[in-house]
Amino acid sequence: MKPNHKGRARLFKNPVLEKMSRTHIALPISIFIAIATGLIYYGITYSFINVIEAIGFFFLGWLIFTLIEYLAHRYVFHMSTDTPLKARLQYLFHGNHHEFPKDKDRLAMPPIVSILYASAFFFIFKLIFGQFVFGVVAGLLFGYAMYLFVHYAVHAYAPPKNSLKTLWVHHSIHHYKDPHVAYGVSSPLWDYILGTMPKKAK
Repeated sequence: MKPNHKGRARLFKNPVLEKMSRTHIALPISIFIAIATGLIYYGITYSFINVIEAIGFFFLGWLIFTLIEYLAHRYVFHMSTDTPLKARLQYLFHGNHHEFPKDKDRLAMPPIVSILYASAFFFIFKLIFGQFVFGVVAGLLFGYAMYLFVHYAVHAYAPPKNSLKTLWVHHSIHHYKDPHVAYGVSSPLWDYILGTMPKKAK
């Protein structure tokens, strides 16, 4: 699929759904940083976790997010399109972004959808981590906010002249050279571990 830098996809005929499929990047970033902060504050204030535990489980949650980001990008957003339904879902989830990578209003899931996902993760991780869920999910949501920030910056701005340039290069390879490598956006960590780094970077 050849990228179109000037257009934008229309995903739904219904104008309400179409409008709801778009979001300014500042909205979800603000929402999830606020929720992450609130979880840490609540967990510490009501003695579910102490400060050291909050810090440790926060970073664990952030690490977990980078893995979820990688797996979702590789196996969900780039799912096989061998049936019409899969092709439609893949285009809704991610294909439209590859076709119109400069469409700034489609660089994040609509907040309604992402909040539902966040709620589900909270209850799942509560079963796994118990009271430490406040630190874990705070880190997870902060990781998502950082992912959104990086993803937006990579598509909206020229690469900086510092070490962060590697993120721009990494994601550009995924978009413009080989969509089957460089799945990590906020970090190339899991590309290194799972063998999907671009060939020149190996």
